[in-house]
Amino acid sequence: MNAHPHGQKAGEEKFVPRLVAWELTRHCNLNCIHCRAAASRGPYENELTTEECLRILKEIREVGTPIIILTGGEPLLRPDIFEIAAEASRLGFRPVMATNGTLLNDEIAVKMKETGIARVSISLDGADAKSHDNFRQMEGAFEGSLKGIEILKKHKIPFQINTTVTEVNVEEVPKILDLALKLGAVAHHIFLLVPVGRGKEMASQALTAEKYEKVLHWFYEQRGRVPKGFHLKATCAPHYYRILRQRAREEGKEVTFETFGLDAVTRGCLAGTGFCFISHRGIVQPCGYLELNCGSLRDKSFPEIWWNAEIFQNLRNFKGYKGKCGRCEYVRVCGGCRARAYETTGDYLAEEPLCLYQPRKR
Repeated sequence: MNAHPHGQKAGEEKFVPRLVAWELTRHCNLNCIHCRAAASRGPYENELTTEECLRILKEIREVGTPIIILTGGEPLLRPDIFEIAAEASRLGFRPVMATNGTLLNDEIAVKMKETGIARVSISLDGADAKSHDNFRQMEGAFEGSLKGIEILKKHKIPFQINTTVTEVNVEEVPKILDLALKLGAVAHHIFLLVPVGRGKEMASQALTAEKYEKVLHWFYEQRGRVPKGFHLKATCAPHYYRILRQRAREEGKEVTFETFGLDAVTRGCLAGTGFCFISHRGIVQPCGYLELNCGSLRDKSFPEIWWNAEIFQNLRNFKGYKGKCGRCEYVRVCGGCRARAYETTGDYLAEEPLCLYQPRKR
């Protein structure tokens, strides 16, 4: 391979993928958890075949060794999921899996270990059955997730808790964090709602900019309260990386890997710069919430799309960001949520609609 990948000139910032979220199937069992036959009804039409998936993994390897997030739908409903995971491990990736946890059993946990699944994420959007099941609109979902967590613990598979924060459950987030610690999770990742897909129906429940800022300040303060080694990460909440720097400055701390770990070296919105999403049919998008077609892996190779897609190139040109994002001194560490900008204005380079901060640069 040439030293300067397609579309990249010497001396330019190198945008290698650090995370790839791969929706291996759209099929999910949480539509009707009581019907076991639902699992055999899929998959969705035209999903990538096993051969296509194995080829795509090799193509991703040409660009880097990102963490591969095997997600869905419910990835455990793909019969070849462990063949794909094993190949990802063999190629030197770190495969992780996002599952709702309700299908986990001993046999699956053993396969996870054998195929090198490094971590599993399970979503808890409430601190108890009533609120979680209400959020998921599925009775028994909370209990199913907890049972799944017990199986992961039994097989010593590290797991993290993911929580989507909305107006409905924002007051419960401290309790969910306590629960994550009590359950023995290695991390708690909060996701700030991006109203796309079915989430559009919840758009009215998205946090206001003021509340959003408050939650992220609270989240920053938890750093000193959780055990060392427990990782707190804010996702789809790019302003967190501005707040972290503002607070660090107030506290006279330098933001280095030694003081802030991964948070010091990552940026807020990674869409198209360090992250991309692959759909169940092989369409590459900047992220799962930013539904822009950057190319099909049935027509082009992954390196071709990653280096050359016009949308990716635009996302990497921070000078092209509009409104206050474009003049903000934190654009490189925050970037604003591109999906939220797109959903609100139809322009993925527009300013982040849920940000209170006024840039100092004019």
